[in-house]
Amino acid sequence: MSERSTAVFLERQTYRRRRLIDWLRILPLIGLGLWCIPLLWSKGEGQGVSTADAVIFVFVVWLVLVVLSAFSAWALQALESDDKDATNTGAR
Repeated sequence: MSERSTAVFLERQTYRRRRLIDWLRILPLIGLGLWCIPLLWSKGEGQGVSTADAVIFVFVVWLVLVVLSAFSAWALQALESDDKDATNTGAR
């Protein structure tokens, strides 16, 4: 007998929370990759990128990572509070 594959239903909030957690886990790796970009810059033979440009790029990437992390943490907290509210009102 062959078993049919059944579709697994995930609640929308649970799915969103898991994807947001996945995003938060991969965000540092994205940042590390972005920080390595100045190493690939070249202006010609024997010339590298200026230190000032590289430092500005690194700090801009750092600032963007901080903002994205803060926004993602806020969104995760909002999702979790919605889940708690839904379970509390459903228990009445």
